[in-house]
Amino acid sequence: MLLAPSILAADLADFKSALRVCESAGADLVHVDVMDGHFVPNLTFGIPVIRDLKRATELPLDVHLMVERPEALLDQYLEAGASWLTVHWEASTHLDRMAARIRHFGAKAGVALNPATPIEVLSDVLPSLDYVVLMSVNPGFAGQPFLPYVVEKARRLKRTIEDRSLHVRISMDGGVDANNIEQVVAAGVDICVAGSAVFGAESPEAAARELRERAEGR
Repeated sequence: MLLAPSILAADLADFKSALRVCESAGADLVHVDVMDGHFVPNLTFGIPVIRDLKRATELPLDVHLMVERPEALLDQYLEAGASWLTVHWEASTHLDRMAARIRHFGAKAGVALNPATPIEVLSDVLPSLDYVVLMSVNPGFAGQPFLPYVVEKARRLKRTIEDRSLHVRISMDGGVDANNIEQVVAAGVDICVAGSAVFGAESPEAAARELRERAEGR
C-alpha cells in the first residue's frame, strides 16, 4: 500500500512542515489537490505552488486536477513537477490523448471518478492508465465523511483489472482514516490518500504511521 498524505488538509501557511511530516512518517507520495472554482466550488493551488513543492521535497508529487478543461493545463503542471497526474473522467473528453501526453513527460497517468460515476465508463481506456482514483467523497472540500459504497466499487474495479490482466493501481481519495483503511485495502486499493486523518491529528507523524500499520494489519 502506498500512503499519500494530502497537503490540502495541512497548515497552508507552513507547507515545509507538512512536507517534513510526509518524509519523516515514511509517506510514498505527496497528494496535491488542484481546484479551479468551476469543476469544484473551491479554489486551491496553482502552478507556482507545484514548482515550489517540487523543489522542497524528494517525494513524488501526486497532483490531482479537479478542473475544467484539464488538457489546457496538463503540460504546465507536468513541467512544474507532477510525477503522478490525475484528471477527472467527468471533465475530460480525450482521455487516451491525455494519458499519452502525461506518460510522454515520464509521469504516471491517472483518471479519477466521482462517487456516483460507475467504473464501467473506463472500460476502453483502462489499459492506457497507470492508476484509477476512486473518490470516496464528492470532491471540493477536505474533511468530508467517507462514502462506504465506494468500497464495493473498488472490489469491482479490482476484479476487472485482474480479469483483464492489467497493471493498473487503484487509489482511494476522501475520508480514508484509521477506522476504514483496513477495509479499503482489503477491497483492493493500492494507494490511500489521507488528508484530515493525518494533518488533523494532534501528531500528524504518528497518525500517518498508524494508518500504514492498520493497512498492513499490524
